[in-house]
Amino acid sequence: MITTAHQKIGTPSITTLSETIDNETSRSRIPGNTGIWVGIFCVLVEFLMLFSVYFIARIHNPEAFLNSPDKLLTIAGTTITLFLLSSGYCMVKAINAIRSDQSKTAFRWVNLAIILGFAYPIVKYFELSWYAQHGINVKGGIFFGTYYYLTLNHLVHVTWGLMGLIFVSYRTVKGGYTSESYSGLEAAALYWHTTDILWIVLFTFFYILR
Repeated sequence: MITTAHQKIGTPSITTLSETIDNETSRSRIPGNTGIWVGIFCVLVEFLMLFSVYFIARIHNPEAFLNSPDKLLTIAGTTITLFLLSSGYCMVKAINAIRSDQSKTAFRWVNLAIILGFAYPIVKYFELSWYAQHGINVKGGIFFGTYYYLTLNHLVHVTWGLMGLIFVSYRTVKGGYTSESYSGLEAAALYWHTTDILWIVLFTFFYILR
């Protein structure tokens, strides 16, 4: 009779309470892991210092930063931006897939993210080759010295990000991630999104601002 009365007044069952707690825990969970957040913090501090170099150079050499961007290949910067953003979108889809235990789908999305990500160093290679052919190098003035210094630093981090994506791709195809355990995949995606954001800032500073 007591059980029946509880059911009639809508008292939640133990199973319902357990599911509610699990859902709340899932929503409050920090994506990725502690290690990747420490790494991202270090990267952001590094680029905060690099951006300070940019602004100091710009303040002391306004004419160089006003005229020199016209010599950069804006089409190359735009192409890199589109590839990186598309690659980041693929990682979002991969995370959504693994949350539904669709490991094969997640694997395909990660691989597509890798392919699109590799377009960045390829485009950057042809861009820098074009600059070299036209005498645009670090000796071309403070603007180009700053440009090479910041963008090549970013390229290093993109390379590390691609290595991370390749690793999680292997782990995904081997069944290393499930809907209950995919922090490693999230960590790689977070780092990759960080490189996206940093590139958008660099793209704005060097290719757009005049």
